[in-house]
Parts: sequence; C-alpha cells; structure tokens
Amino acid sequence: MARGKLRRRLQRLEQENLTARHDAALGEVITIPEDFISPARRIAMRVVWALGALFAAVMIVYFDRHGYRDIEATPDQNNPLSFLDCLYYATVSLSTTGYGDITPVTESARLVNVLVITPLRVAFLIVLIGTTVETLTTQSRQALKIQRWRKSVRNHTIVVGYGTKGRTAVTAMVSDGVAPGSIVVVEQDDLALERAKSAGLVTVRGDGTKGDALRLASVQHAETIIVAANKDSDAVLVTLTARELAPNAKIIAAVRESENKHLLTQSGANTTVVTSETAGRLLGVAKRTPSVVEVMEDLLTPDAGYAIAERSVTAKEVGSSPRHMKDIVLGVVRNGELLRIDKPAADAVELGDKLLIVKTAADSED
Repeated sequence: MARGKLRRRLQRLEQENLTARHDAALGEVITIPEDFISPARRIAMRVVWALGALFAAVMIVYFDRHGYRDIEATPDQNNPLSFLDCLYYATVSLSTTGYGDITPVTESARLVNVLVITPLRVAFLIVLIGTTVETLTTQSRQALKIQRWRKSVRNHTIVVGYGTKGRTAVTAMVSDGVAPGSIVVVEQDDLALERAKSAGLVTVRGDGTKGDALRLASVQHAETIIVAANKDSDAVLVTLTARELAPNAKIIAAVRESENKHLLTQSGANTTVVTSETAGRLLGVAKRTPSVVEVMEDLLTPDAGYAIAERSVTAKEVGSSPRHMKDIVLGVVRNGELLRIDKPAADAVELGDKLLIVKTAADSED
C-alpha cells in the first residue's frame, strides 16, 4: 500500500515535469560554474573577430575584383577595383551602411571612411547589437553546458539543503579532497544558492522533496545523496523520493529528533545522524571535560589537526590485531558493518577490511 501511495505521489509530481523542459529553459534552474573572463577581454575578443571577418571579406572581394565596378567609372573603362576599393566595399557591406548613390569617390575620402567611420560603426555594433548577441550566445552556451553535463555526470554527490548542515557537509567533503564540481546542491532559497554558486558548486533550484528537482540533479547516476533538510518531515520525504529514484545510491540523512530516526531508516537511508542529540551530548560533556569537545571538533575538521580517516587493510596486516598497529584504530569495517576493536570478531583483521583510523593533517599532506 505504501509503495502504491508513493507511485501516485510521484505521478502527481510528474505534472510539473521540469525534466521535460528544453535545456535552454533550464538556465535559471541549473547553474554550472565557469571561469571568469573580464569584460575588457570579451570586448577585445569581439574586436578581433570583427577585424578577422572584415579581412576575410576584403580578400574575397579582391580575388573577384574583376566582377566589381566603380559607379564613377565611365562605361568604356574596365579597370579592376584597387585593394583600397575592395577594403572600402567590404567595410560598408559588413557595417550594413549602404551609401546608395552617395559614395566617396576619392581615395582620401575612402581612407577616412576606413580609418575613422568604420571603427565607430564597429564600436556601435559591439555596444548596441553585441549586448543582444551576447545574451543569446550566453543562453546557448549555458544550454549546451547543461546538456553536456546531464549526459556526462556520474558518481557525483547530491546535497539536498544548503543550510548550516549542508554547508558544513560540503566543507568537510571539499577539505577531504572531493572536487566542488562533483557536488550538486538542490535548494530553493536564493541566498543559499548564491553561497553554493560562489563555492564553485553545481546548483539546482528546486524542492528536494519532488522527483523533478532530483532528476535534474541526475539522482539516478549519483553515488551519494546527503539529505540536510531543515525539517524532519522534509528529510523523510526527500529520502523516500531519492531511494525510489536511485535504488543503488548511498543516502546519508540528518534528523533533528531521535524518534524520527527509524522513519529515515525505513525510507531507505543508509546512515542517519541525529543532530540534536549529538549537539546535546557535546554540551553535556563540555560541562565537565571541555577538552573532550575540542578533541571531537578537531577530529571532525579534516583540514587541521587530527581527523578520522578510512583505509584498506594491507596484505602484511592480515591476521594482526588492530590494537597493535602503528595507527590509532577506532574500528574495523567488514562487509559494510562497523566492528569496534573490543569485539572478538575484530581481534584479527581480514583482507578486504577497512580501518577507521586517526590521522593528522601532516599525514594527509604526505
């Protein structure tokens, strides 16, 4: 019955169908960061392109100069156009001026037209028409980028919600070596989206509880989905929707109240974090032993001091006890299950196990 309700809910969400939009219509929904190019450089590039087009037109006219004729020439004259004539003709043609029956006939007038009038026209075209062309070009380029990104993105991380929890999670991942371009943020708040864009993240403007927003983030190809919603009800709905769309993805969800933890597990979350209880424990411990809180904060900050890391067991370590290794081992992960080192099953590590260890920032640099 629950699956039937879920399917009906997803069918209702299909009515909005953001994924059916053309890529050009997704410019305000999906934002992919790009390198900054100064306006002066953009204008300089436009000038170079305009001069290149002008030179090409001049050469074309010059090679076919026998097919052109000066209107001031007498009928019995059949002299081909000079190079300056070709340059003049190409100039007035590319600038869409068209003199008609009023034409410069002397070389000095034509030289003035080339050296003075044409730069002014080019500047006019750049300032007036170039803005419209740039807008169309930007939209086309953004649509092409979105199209390429949606076809190529694989094994990325989706963060639903970019509040305090979401930003902290992204900071931890980036500090641990995850490329910002492989992180996609799904958020509705404009300020949060601007923060994500400034951090170099791919952003999708939308409601994470709806299937369309997650599809735009290519949830079906995601490796990890981090649910950092502000409300527990939203976290459950996001987890349920994400699990339905991405059966094989790893879902990590945060919940405020511990009584809602089982709802996330039932919805398909692989790992749940109870934020209120975790903060409450640290507050309680800080009363008697504040240094413990400092150590915990240090362990959770990967770019400074100590950090918790995971590494594979080497062939030489097979059969040995994690208590006697040079690293400080906190636990053993075997077949996806965490074993504390005080358990008998973790007394001897096996090939394929992973160790949770404490390392320093210097170890990370090495």
